[in-house]
Amino acid sequence: MTRASLPTHVTPSQSLGTLAVQIPGATAIFRKLKLDFCCGGQQTLGDACAEKGLDAAQVIDKLRALHRSEELPSTPTASELVEHILHRFHDVHRQQLPELIRMARRVQAVHRDHPQVPKGLAEHLETMEAELLDHMDKEEKILFPMLKAGGNPMVVHPIGMMRHEHVSHGAQLEKLAALTTQHQPPTGACNTWQALYTGTARLTEDLIEHIHTENNLLFPQFESTAIQNH
Repeated sequence: MTRASLPTHVTPSQSLGTLAVQIPGATAIFRKLKLDFCCGGQQTLGDACAEKGLDAAQVIDKLRALHRSEELPSTPTASELVEHILHRFHDVHRQQLPELIRMARRVQAVHRDHPQVPKGLAEHLETMEAELLDHMDKEEKILFPMLKAGGNPMVVHPIGMMRHEHVSHGAQLEKLAALTTQHQPPTGACNTWQALYTGTARLTEDLIEHIHTENNLLFPQFESTAIQNH
C-alpha cells in the first residue's frame, strides 16, 4: 500500500482490523489501549472504544496523527533539510521498528507451521534496527551539527561513510522484500500478519525516501563546496 492510498479519514464505523491493516502504526496504538485488532478485528472502532470506556474521537485523533507530511520547502536550506530528516525519518524509524519486530515475533510464533511464515524476519528487523540506530546516532552527533554549522572541507569523509552505509541499508531492504514475499501476505493471513507487511512496506518506502533526501538533496550541497575549497 502506498502513501497515496492511505485513508484520508477515520470513522468510528470502520473495523479495527481494517484500520490496523491500512494505517502503519495503528497496531501500536491499539495494543496500548488493549483494543483487539486481530481476533476481534471485525469489531468497529466505535463499539470497541465504547466497551473499553474510551473516547473514540480521541483515538481517531491519535490515528490521524500517524499521517505524515511529505512537504519540504521548494528550495530548502541545509538546516531545514536536516530538521526535516530528523523529524520525518529518524523519529519515524525509531517508532516503526520496535512495533514491527514485536509483530514479526508474534507471526513467527503463532504461524510457525504455516509454509509461508517469514522465518528469520524478526531477527532481520532487529539487525536493521541496530544498524539504523547506529547510523542515525552518528549523523545526529557528528555529521548534522557540522552541516548546520556550514560544513568544512573535511565533511566529505563522514558524508562518504554515510553514503557507504546507505548502500548496506539498501541491501537490507532487498532481503526484507525477499523475506516478506515483496510485502504480500498469504491468502487468509490474520490481521497482525497483514499489518506487519503493511508496516514493512511503509518502512521500505520511508527508508528509500530518507536515503534519497540525504544522498541527492543534502550531501551534494557540501560535497561540491568541499571539492572547490580543497
